[in-house]
Amino acid sequence: MNHCSPDMKPATQESMPQVGIYECEIKLKFRLIEEDLAHCDRDQLLQILVDAYSYGSDDYLEALQTEVDVHEVSELEASPEMRRQVIRLRNASCLK
Repeated sequence: MNHCSPDMKPATQESMPQVGIYECEIKLKFRLIEEDLAHCDRDQLLQILVDAYSYGSDDYLEALQTEVDVHEVSELEASPEMRRQVIRLRNASCLK
């Protein structure tokens, strides 16, 4: 019987990854040769830039600086939708 409670954890649960909510900040600085980015809306521009950066440096992109900051936040800081999703994930891992 695979039973999950705060007091009793099955041996298999110890090997399962813990689910948490993380705040991630990425700062990328690069130079890019591209046609007329000024006419893109914000979402299009972001998609173009992320796609270009993900291909890596080449004749059209020169990476200058990368900073990544990731830290776990309290579930109370997340939206109700995110909190519900975390509960679903924890419950699903408890059933395995």
